[in-house]
Amino acid sequence: MADHTDALAARTEEEHDPHYEPVIRLTEQVDTKTGEEEDDVIFKMRAKLFRFEATSSEWKERGTGDVRLLRNKESKKVRLVMRRDKTLKVCANHTISSDMQLQPNIGSDRSWVWKVAADYTENPPTAETLAIRFANSDNAGQFKVEFEKARESNAKLHISAEPATVTEVDASKAEEEASEPEEPVTETAEAEEEKDATEAEKAADAE
Repeated sequence: MADHTDALAARTEEEHDPHYEPVIRLTEQVDTKTGEEEDDVIFKMRAKLFRFEATSSEWKERGTGDVRLLRNKESKKVRLVMRRDKTLKVCANHTISSDMQLQPNIGSDRSWVWKVAADYTENPPTAETLAIRFANSDNAGQFKVEFEKARESNAKLHISAEPATVTEVDASKAEEEASEPEEPVTETAEAEEEKDATEAEKAADAE
C-alpha cells in the first residue's frame, strides 16, 4: 500500500504544471529609429576607432565595430557612421567634407588619421582628431579608396549647390539685355516742332 501511495505521489508531482498570469503584460514591440532609415550603405568594414585626447596628449579607444559610409537617398551626401559592437552606441558620425585628408599613422600600414570639424557623436558636435585601425593593410587600402570617392562626390554636390555670385548674375543679366531687340526711337513732339520751324525758315529764305 505504501509503495502504491509513493508511486501516485511521484506521478502527481510530475503532472503538476502550474500556470501563472504575468503581472505586467508587454505591449507591442516598437521599432527603434536609428536615423539611418533614409541612407544606403555603400561601404562597411570592421575596425577599431580612437580619438586624440588633447588634454592628456594620448590616444583613447572609442570602440570596435563596423565603420560604414552612408549615402542619403535624397541629398546624395555621404557620411561616416560607426557603432560599437553589442551596445550599438555611436562612436563616429560626421559628413565627409572636401578638406578631410587621410594621413598614414606613423609605424602602421593598416591605420589612418584624420581631423573632423564637427563630429555628431555627442550633442553639441565637437571637433575631433580620429584614428582608425583595420585588421590588415588591404582593408585599410579599401577604406581609403571609398573614403576619397565619398569626399569627391560630396565636393561636387557642394559646388553644384552653391548660389550664383554677384558677378555671375550681372553677366547673365547683361547677356539677356544684349539679346533683347532694340525698341525703335520715336521723335518727341518738341523735336517735330523744331523740325517744322527749321523747314519754315528755309522756305522764307528761298523766297
